[in-house]
Amino acid sequence: MIDRRHVLLAAAALPTLSFAQGATEKFTVAGWNKPIVEVMPLLVDADKGFYRAQGLAIDYVPGAGGGDAIRNILSGQADVAFTDPGSLFAALDKGEKLRAIYDIYPQNVFNVVALKSSGIRKPADLKGKKVGVYSLSSGTRQNLLVLLHQAGLKESDVTIVPTGLLNFAPLLQGQVDATAATDTGLLVGKRRGVQDIEVIEVKDHLNVSSDLFVVREETYAKRRDALRRFLRAYRDAAAWMLAQPQEAAQLATRRAIDGSDAALNLEIVQARNAATVSDRTKREGLGALDIASLQKAADVYRQLGLVQGRIDMAAVVATDLLPGKGAGA
Repeated sequence: MIDRRHVLLAAAALPTLSFAQGATEKFTVAGWNKPIVEVMPLLVDADKGFYRAQGLAIDYVPGAGGGDAIRNILSGQADVAFTDPGSLFAALDKGEKLRAIYDIYPQNVFNVVALKSSGIRKPADLKGKKVGVYSLSSGTRQNLLVLLHQAGLKESDVTIVPTGLLNFAPLLQGQVDATAATDTGLLVGKRRGVQDIEVIEVKDHLNVSSDLFVVREETYAKRRDALRRFLRAYRDAAAWMLAQPQEAAQLATRRAIDGSDAALNLEIVQARNAATVSDRTKREGLGALDIASLQKAADVYRQLGLVQGRIDMAAVVATDLLPGKGAGA
């Protein structure tokens, strides 16, 4: 459940929109997916004006995964990447100079789902089983490996099967014993008839951020004012979605490519709202970064062999651009 006091604080942070006169500054976000319901805070400027209020003309570049988002900032096609920690760790491990500047979803939204009839109740029960993932380069595989690691298992203890995004069909057809998914993926699966299931939440074992805003070191040094204004606008948009989920779900029918079902939109909005808040954001404001948690995750990724060198997250995380709690902060 989302703390009602946190929603009221978020609502209080919403700006009084007074659009700056004159030209706005172009600002481009590289996404991990297409403009879908999950990224509504980036899609509603024509309706709500959060970014225009900060003098920014927001643009969205779609991608196919967090790695794509990072490649798009490295190539100069975007200013900031909407990406996952695993993709950030991989880029840092290759020597890229990057900074994490805002925690979009401090809650881990990944899970592993099995039919109750399978007898799978906890991570240790996955040993010897076939487990579906979106792809071998996806966050579902990375988080599955994290879950196995926390249970003392290795990748070789299971058979990983790439199933694509429609991964619940193979589960229902018995092609896999369990499947790795996200909270929103599970919502869609339930809408398509998936029932009588056991859900193992990765956050119960390693509750690391699901997505961050990441920039190149050069952008961090040269566009600090624009980045501050962008984060302020995004914070206000996220606060609006927390306070007005019904409105966000309705706007998604026009702004998101997968938003035709307003009822499903609302479920997705509520899931993303739940992932947006944490005990830390209640104290420090939306976007607050947890260096210790990110360091723990980076260390686990190294132990798993997903990265080779040690990553010092204290040198990567930058907190000085965060907007804080108050309106206009």
